[in-house]
Amino acid sequence: MKTALKDINNSAKTNTDAYIEECEKRFDDDVNRVVSTFLADSRCDIVLLAGPSSSGKTTTAGKIADKIRQSGRNAFIVSLDDFYLNRDDIPDGEDGLKDFENVTALDIDLIHSVFSELIENRRAELPLYDFKTGSRSDETKRIELGESDVIVVEGLHALNPVITDGLDESHLYRIYISVSSRVLGQDGEILLNKRNLRLIRRMIRDSKHRNVRAESTFNQWPSVLRGEDKYLFPFESYADVKINSFHPYELCIFKQQALEQLDTIESDSVFYEKASEIKRIFELVESIEPSLLPDDSLLCEFLR
Repeated sequence: MKTALKDINNSAKTNTDAYIEECEKRFDDDVNRVVSTFLADSRCDIVLLAGPSSSGKTTTAGKIADKIRQSGRNAFIVSLDDFYLNRDDIPDGEDGLKDFENVTALDIDLIHSVFSELIENRRAELPLYDFKTGSRSDETKRIELGESDVIVVEGLHALNPVITDGLDESHLYRIYISVSSRVLGQDGEILLNKRNLRLIRRMIRDSKHRNVRAESTFNQWPSVLRGEDKYLFPFESYADVKINSFHPYELCIFKQQALEQLDTIESDSVFYEKASEIKRIFELVESIEPSLLPDDSLLCEFLR
């Protein structure tokens, strides 16, 4: 999908509220379509949701669970992040640092055990991971499934067959979510590709929620992309359905925060040229006041 910046600006400037509503409805309709397809197969009770960094997995998992509940079936959300090994047990990557992007950073045996328990006995004790200590919590979360209840599993590796090895395929429904759009300039040139759109989301989220400066986000980004290339994209085709999480008006509502973060990258930084290029693009974007962001928007995952 390609969207011209001039069209984004024109819609944002001439009818802001209607444009926001249109973008939100398009995404909501996609999620409704996916959930309806899933619910049509009564055998499926495990939804596997995967996508690259800053694709909106967490919010989308919540929206899917809500729509399943609205249909009359209950739903529980399980994050694969809770199955991380203790930090000291995670293998090192080629750079000598802990490789959190590798599927082997997860406790695969425990994942198989928990999922099997949920399918066969309809109940299980789920681990809880403490990211502050880098270790598994002593506490667990107990899930008991009713006859028609559903589990929504979200995580980078949710489509990796290693995760579902040995499970009955008839129980599984796989979803891939990502930013699947590009923003075009006046002459049809690509101003922002899919990865840059996700980088902008991550930069804003890191600043808002993790107290991480743009310099650090830019520095980590190549490692994130390598992990996606190795551990996610090879399994993208396994998805039963795909969702595009791009909301065209997001550039407008991100503008203020994006420019503020990009301005923190100093001229002597190796990322200065790239940051300056993105900044020049944002200076062409029509601004939308962040207070107009709907409370249930996927974009709240990054901006609030």
